[in-house]
Amino acid sequence: MNLRRLYDMQRELDAKIESQHGLRKEDLVDEKILALLVELGELANETRCFKFWSVKPPAERGVILEEYVDGVHFILSLGLTFGYDGPETSKGLAEEAATLTAQFNRVYQLVSTFKDDLSEENYYLLLDSYIQLGEILGFEWAEVEQAYLEKNQVNHERQQQGY
Repeated sequence: MNLRRLYDMQRELDAKIESQHGLRKEDLVDEKILALLVELGELANETRCFKFWSVKPPAERGVILEEYVDGVHFILSLGLTFGYDGPETSKGLAEEAATLTAQFNRVYQLVSTFKDDLSEENYYLLLDSYIQLGEILGFEWAEVEQAYLEKNQVNHERQQQGY
């Protein structure tokens, strides 16, 4: 797991977005937290893990991976905002939930906890729990990293096209 590479790529994307949109001096923490919550909801919706009333299957694995990686972007961006980009790998702080739904609820809770207390410990607990969510979804880190690289490129292209 090479978080350093992803943090560096996210730093470059954030700088580009902030520059192009005149946001260099703006406090974007609330926007990033809300964006993370929206992406987490989109991810849960694609897994359909909570939809006990439906027999429709989850989205294809690639769709779920792309939604997962969208969340990675915002978590890394939040870490960079506060200078929490130190470890090369997960710190292993997360407690695994019994089910996928429970893990989603845990990550939602940790986003709220981080919003209320923007400490380094809360950030790494959120990051680790999100990484653990990916593991529960069956993703290997190598494929998460590759999907991040691909989506990061798409995000750069979108900025060039006035997204």
